[in-house]
Amino acid sequence: MGLLDKLQQQGSILTAYNGNTPSINPLATQLSKLHDSYSTTGDNASQVNADFQAYLDGTINILPQPTNLDLSTAPTEYIKNMPR
Repeated sequence: MGLLDKLQQQGSILTAYNGNTPSINPLATQLSKLHDSYSTTGDNASQVNADFQAYLDGTINILPQPTNLDLSTAPTEYIKNMPR
């Protein structure tokens, strides 16, 4: 019996997939609203949260808050506060 067969038949506490290919993370596709709108404006929060919770990584997934940076002034402000 190979390792893959053993994993698929007996399972493991280290993975939820037991040797099977997991489904594609919905936040890692071009249809994701995480970086398109949520991370900058907070729009589409319910869709992003549903996709975020669907990601099974064995930990509790708490959706991060959108940025509070003023994106219209961020480049100018960064120049004023560059690392030294």
